[in-house]
Amino acid sequence: MFGKSFSPDNDIEDLSQRVILVTGGNAGLGREAVYQLAKHNPSHIYLAARTPTKGEAAVTEIKDAVPSARISFLPLDLASFESISSAVEIFTSKSKRLDILMNNAGIMATPSGTTEEGYEIQFGTNHMGHALLTKLLLPTLLSTAKEPGSHVRIVNLTSEGHRLAPSGGCPLEKSTLDSAGPWGRYGHSKLANILFTKELASRYPDITSVAVHPGLIKTDLYTPNASSSIIMKYGMMALGPFMKTASSGGAFNQLWAATAPNTGLTNGGYYTPVATLSKPSGYGQDGKMARELWDWTEKELASKGY
Repeated sequence: MFGKSFSPDNDIEDLSQRVILVTGGNAGLGREAVYQLAKHNPSHIYLAARTPTKGEAAVTEIKDAVPSARISFLPLDLASFESISSAVEIFTSKSKRLDILMNNAGIMATPSGTTEEGYEIQFGTNHMGHALLTKLLLPTLLSTAKEPGSHVRIVNLTSEGHRLAPSGGCPLEKSTLDSAGPWGRYGHSKLANILFTKELASRYPDITSVAVHPGLIKTDLYTPNASSSIIMKYGMMALGPFMKTASSGGAFNQLWAATAPNTGLTNGGYYTPVATLSKPSGYGQDGKMARELWDWTEKELASKGY
């Protein structure tokens, strides 16, 4: 089930005092990341997932593989602001520090839909949910950053798929996104991840924030698309031999971003596998667009009481 040990070229930071939170930690890249991090004996890992049975099963499986691991399940549905707020309350009642926030969870090319708050489902889950989670955790992240020897970081998973974002950049009205198709909507949400990271780094320089593309990875994200789309089905058959799995190195880029010494990271950078500082699309490099997305997101969150 679990793959080879993570061993990047760079030294790994000492994780013994670090508290880590990974969203989408019950499957795929998230579970592999939790497993690999657990082997380096961090102070505690919070495995956040939507479904309790799956999250708790993942915790049990990882603890069986790494008996010394200190891991707790954290219920979190990124499509619900109430769930996100509740998750943060649970977390902050148990921990006064947070060293690594890995915003790993996401959905890909799903049919049209909305979150509980009415946002387009991919943008609402991949961007808005993580934006609120990050905002509510910022006081803890910032206080941790003041501790001696701390190297606090936020690792946001994005994708080269951000280049599929519709013309007009980010954010777009839901009516516009509805006509963009599932992949255009996915690209829009992944572009938002890059722009959000860029602005996070600008506004909170004491925290190292990076956006990472994991590569072409065979995960459960492709399953619903392969079953509903003949193009995706045969595309997966053709690309399958060239795709990594989470346990065969697919999680290396986000693990590197989480554990490399701070001197190896560019705050606000976009990294492709492994540890390669790269240029995103023109939209992804647009500082004005990043600020506009940030301001729009803050206004939306405030309108919902956050």
